[in-house]
Amino acid sequence: MKTWKRITQLGLILSLSVFLQAQEKHYLAFESSAQLQEYFRWSPDKAPIVSAHRGGPMEGYPENCIETFEHALLYAPCLLECDVAKSKDSVLVMMHDRTLDRTTTGSGPVGDYALEELRRLYLKDNQGNVTPYRIPTLAEVLDWARGRAIVELDIKRSITPEEIVAMIREKQALNYTVVITYNTETAKQYHTLEPQLMISASARGIEGTQRLLESGIDPKCIVAFVGVYEPEKEVYDLLHENGIQAILGTMGNLDRKAEKHGISVYKKLIGNGADILATNNVPLAAGVLDK
Repeated sequence: MKTWKRITQLGLILSLSVFLQAQEKHYLAFESSAQLQEYFRWSPDKAPIVSAHRGGPMEGYPENCIETFEHALLYAPCLLECDVAKSKDSVLVMMHDRTLDRTTTGSGPVGDYALEELRRLYLKDNQGNVTPYRIPTLAEVLDWARGRAIVELDIKRSITPEEIVAMIREKQALNYTVVITYNTETAKQYHTLEPQLMISASARGIEGTQRLLESGIDPKCIVAFVGVYEPEKEVYDLLHENGIQAILGTMGNLDRKAEKHGISVYKKLIGNGADILATNNVPLAAGVLDK
């Protein structure tokens, strides 16, 4: 009873907060994949972008949750990075971990549960609090994101590019979806399947960046992840010369540095060449947009 009372109270507080602030959300909408490509096309006068790692979880708002996505958009027109896993009955659902223990009221591997069983679980925030929210499917996320936000899909375990592209096409989501890849071969596979799809591709160091640029993937379809530490300036220069924006992962050490020293840390990262900050601290990182 105490747990359910806590869930109910938290749900009422969060619902009221969302209602009061609904008009302040920073929605983004694109009519075509070409418009999305243009949004990501680098130019020296482009404003920086904040990417909400795992959707921007905060106290009361769990990872990979539609209500969390909505909350993150109160701070900035975030790129919403989120994780796709597969249920026992082959439904694509939103979950980062291989198991349910940390982020839900369930336990054991995600793939041991059918969707109907996953629907019965509640999501927990990163402080371990049980929330009123449930595990969404990828289809539900794509339906929600239309006309609201860009979703960046991090694909987990045993899910093929064919499955992801098929879902994006089914939902007509090319104009607001980015797919994360971890090597050039996978990026090329997605580009072959759907030449208009935006791809987050790895550009680790100068060699990795040159390999990406020589891959044959159309640069207008690429945003480049340069790692969780600042790369050599030449990496930024190579990407920008080809019209490609650079994503710097600040989740971890760089976020902690910013939490200690303030927004100037993020501003310096942008000044050094980063275009998109993939952060665990959306409220703080959103401050770079004020300038």
